Amino acid sequence: MPENKELSFYLDTIIEIMNNIAAEIETIQAAAQTVAEVIARDDVVHVVGPGGHSNMAVEEVFWRAGGFAAVNAILDPGTNLIHGGARSMVVERTPGYGIKVLDAYRVGLKPGELIIIANAYGVNSMCIDLVLEARKRGMTTIAVTSRSYADKLAGDHPSRHPSGKNLYQEADFFLNNHLPYGDAIVAVEGSDRKMGPTSTFCNVFTINLLMIETAKVLVAMGVEPPVLVSGNLPGGDEANKRLIDKYIPKVKHLM
Repeated sequence: MPENKELSFYLDTIIEIMNNIAAEIETIQAAAQTVAEVIARDDVVHVVGPGGHSNMAVEEVFWRAGGFAAVNAILDPGTNLIHGGARSMVVERTPGYGIKVLDAYRVGLKPGELIIIANAYGVNSMCIDLVLEARKRGMTTIAVTSRSYADKLAGDHPSRHPSGKNLYQEADFFLNNHLPYGDAIVAVEGSDRKMGPTSTFCNVFTINLLMIETAKVLVAMGVEPPVLVSGNLPGGDEANKRLIDKYIPKVKHLM
């Protein structure tokens, strides 16, 4: 079989990114302590991906085997790509929109709630509005993002929030997903455009590590982690029913 240098480079780089994320496990564990405290008191963890593909990080931890039933996924249709890619970008760049999304999901009605904001770039208006508004509402914020774009992107770039703020600097916890600048990393001979995006790998690996560490903290606290099992396993539906019944009043998209 001939050497495939593009495949090797992509694979090696993804592994390197994940190793870099894992090297910051102590920061992830500190955030996990806070997430565990929220779940232990029977509250839910709000998770939002303010931008087109960032929604996949939310879907990754919602309604799936090995995920917490206590996740309130904020899957607002405004940035969902099914309604249009260009439209999604317009919405995520609209100042004030994110605040109304919190209102629609009844998020932050009481102090002490927690929200995870997952966006690999961490500069758009929706990102910044969400983290600033969450702070006003007395919430704890965890950012799954990078600083590679934020530190290099001009302050007046159209993708930025008018304030020029960066998500990683505004959240209570910054979980660095180590997104490479440019996102796509694989050069294809004969083309001047790179392929092989990395942002979803970055977001998903980071947020899954956070959830695993949270489960470990819950066990240490003597609390059973409210984890769903695969409905495709024998008895899976029956095993999940108790958790569904418990969280359905608090999780908008659970049914």
